[in-house]
Amino acid sequence: MSTTTRGRAQDRARVAGGQEHEVRYEAKKEGVSKDAVRKSVKAVGNSRNKVEADLERKH
Repeated sequence: MSTTTRGRAQDRARVAGGQEHEVRYEAKKEGVSKDAVRKSVKAVGNSRNKVEADLERKH
């Protein structure tokens, strides 16, 4: 795991559904709406692999 400039650990294997920039990034990457990403995070959890798999299945 890498650290932020504030010394906190970053977990790139997770999607923070409450963070606008993370939701926007994932939506653009997968070619779906931000709302679809948020719904996927609620449905399958915040694991990036699970969210991406769920979005692929629905897309």
